[in-house]
Amino acid sequence: MKPVLRNELLDHVTYTEKRDELRPLAMAAKAPRRVEVGDALVFLFENQDTVRYQVQEMMRVERIVKEKDIEHELETYNELLGGPGELGSTLLIGIDDEAERDVKLNAWLQLPKHLYAKLPDGTRVRPVYDERQVGETRLSSVQYLRFPVGGVTPVAMGSDLPEHTVEVALTDEQRAALEADLRED
Repeated sequence: MKPVLRNELLDHVTYTEKRDELRPLAMAAKAPRRVEVGDALVFLFENQDTVRYQVQEMMRVERIVKEKDIEHELETYNELLGGPGELGSTLLIGIDDEAERDVKLNAWLQLPKHLYAKLPDGTRVRPVYDERQVGETRLSSVQYLRFPVGGVTPVAMGSDLPEHTVEVALTDEQRAALEADLRED
């Protein structure tokens, strides 16, 4: 997927002025790219619109105006898009109870190796993940993943971690959104 370019961003003052009209568009882009898998895993697939929104929000909240700082945000968030034939995703591990969350983030240390995108032929594609987000004793509750699906739109997302085996079929709307993203390569 093509990265978001600097000339596609508004300065934080202009963005703040237009935020009320831009935010609903970003939320509409995010909605079909949000895949809830079981009661604890949420995959947020990224595209140019979602990344542009994240960068704009960071610029607004942190009042980023220096070019080198804007470029750093762009570089950081563009990494979420993945490369040609890949789908980039932020995985949120949502466990409300703090004690339960601590236990599971310790027990689920191997989770990134057990996640998959299921293709129409049944192939399970494992993600490339940032190993810095997996500690020696605890998993970060936010993971950045890239699924090298070879341009093929998944039909399901899942986990085959023995302690958390779950799979969910993607809706027609979710598949259409991911297919459109893969065409952007």
